[in-house]
Amino acid sequence: MGKGRRRQVEDVTRSQRRSALIAQELSRLNIDIAALSEVRFADEGNLREHGAGYTLYWSGKSSTERRLSGVGFMMKNSIATKLETLPRAHSDRIISMRLPLEKKQHLTIFSVYAPTLMAEPADKDSFYTDLRHHLNNTPVTDKILILGDFNARVGRDFEAWKGVLGRHGIGNCNDNGRLLLEFCT
Repeated sequence: MGKGRRRQVEDVTRSQRRSALIAQELSRLNIDIAALSEVRFADEGNLREHGAGYTLYWSGKSSTERRLSGVGFMMKNSIATKLETLPRAHSDRIISMRLPLEKKQHLTIFSVYAPTLMAEPADKDSFYTDLRHHLNNTPVTDKILILGDFNARVGRDFEAWKGVLGRHGIGNCNDNGRLLLEFCT
């Protein structure tokens, strides 16, 4: 087996071990759906963890790029079988899925991983532009839930952010926090 092929097999095996551990912990905590950040798997795909009863769906960078990001969902197989369509991989920072609810209603869930505080401002702007685009393309009748890591501190200035920020914040707002608050506004 060539060196490149051996590395691919090792990556898949390591990924399967990590997803199995996450599935076991979610099962122990009886969590139906989890949004995951820093998945770091290549491309997009899914992996069923039969033993724990969960399926992982992910969206990441290509296998030729350095993978420091990646997002995904891990959900109980009983929920995964009810999906009308597979989760949509938008980028290595945004993935969404649409769950059927009662009375022909739907819930669209986004799993996101925003650029870190040290990222280029253009990358941060691009992330929020992409997220707004995907939200605007969500059916208006859907309920929307955005989960993930925004790499932000929003602080405690609830007076300045009425209707967006509650009274129980801590610390000071950072630049990423301001971007998140503006997005929520």
